[in-house]
Amino acid sequence: MKESQRNKKYGKGDPTLADNKYFSEYMAKPENFKLINLAIQGGGAHGAFAWGVIDRLLEDGRIHLEGISGTSAGSMNAVVLAYGLLVGGREGAREKLRNFWQDVSKSGKLYNPCQQLPWEKFWYGNNMEHAIFYQMFQAMTHWFSPYQLNPQDFNPLKDILEANVDFDRLNDCQITKLFLSATNVRTGQVKVFRTEEITAQSTLASACLPDIFKAVEIDGEYYWDGGYSGNPVLFPFFYHVESSDIMIIHVNPIERSAPPMLPSEIFNRVNEISFNSALLKEFRAIDFVHKLMDKDWIKEEYKEKFKYIFLHSVSADKALADLSAASKFSSDWDFLLMLYNRGRAKMSEWLYRHFDNLGKRSSVNLDEKLVKK
Repeated sequence: MKESQRNKKYGKGDPTLADNKYFSEYMAKPENFKLINLAIQGGGAHGAFAWGVIDRLLEDGRIHLEGISGTSAGSMNAVVLAYGLLVGGREGAREKLRNFWQDVSKSGKLYNPCQQLPWEKFWYGNNMEHAIFYQMFQAMTHWFSPYQLNPQDFNPLKDILEANVDFDRLNDCQITKLFLSATNVRTGQVKVFRTEEITAQSTLASACLPDIFKAVEIDGEYYWDGGYSGNPVLFPFFYHVESSDIMIIHVNPIERSAPPMLPSEIFNRVNEISFNSALLKEFRAIDFVHKLMDKDWIKEEYKEKFKYIFLHSVSADKALADLSAASKFSSDWDFLLMLYNRGRAKMSEWLYRHFDNLGKRSSVNLDEKLVKK
């Protein structure tokens, strides 16, 4: 990209960016960085795994983020990450993310209805299926809706978001492009909130599980968790950014080695399949376009309208294989920190094996992801 284009693209001359470390280091020597887009899945407390991945990526310092897409807990990570980069560069983003997850843990001590009793944690560790409060909570949400259990629609995450992110300032962010997905309850279609539209309310809409919270109203429409329609969405990266590289942080394992047997295991697997289905459809669309381009089936006058996507995956298939859906409700700091460390380790492994692929080729084998025969 020419310097004049970069200046226009990144808003050079904007006084709000003049002292931004993240902005200035990239503008000074863009050739020193790999420009990519980051797509962050949701998964409740398992989002702390994505926090660890992001923290290690920022620490590495060789990758610059052009766009960020998030869903549910991925949207929380996305807005905190983007705001941290805006106000404090890489180190500011790392600090903001740690503060956010610490606040989640502190708030959980007061408001989390699924907390483990001390003896349950001793005997069962992170296996929350046997926790009394978790079982009671599950029973209550099966018998009563959030309109009955939580008529005031209290959500402590709103206070945590507003304490960690100045959304008015984030709306003017020109360093990264944000895309948060939510599911329109009326149409069932995905709604993508872009940088200038993002508020605490739209972030909560992206993370609104319908059995726990009331649907979030925004401009007369009601929204549920974005995981039902895009976890996370990739298509904004096809049209609104220049980089062809997309790195997906998977929080919901795509594959499991054995079929589930117990009720909790079956519920967990159904949850994972449903929250991965929209992403796999986008994989198929990317694969189809790749085939058209590889086989030169596109007319010359239309070729410039297509983009060859380089896909990269930081997978949780093995890293979170020992955890069930119940642990997504845990706000215990030691547990979140354990997920964070697993995420950092996974990202370190990815950087060692695949960093050189960025800008050149995919490190994801779509044939394997789509289980083609």
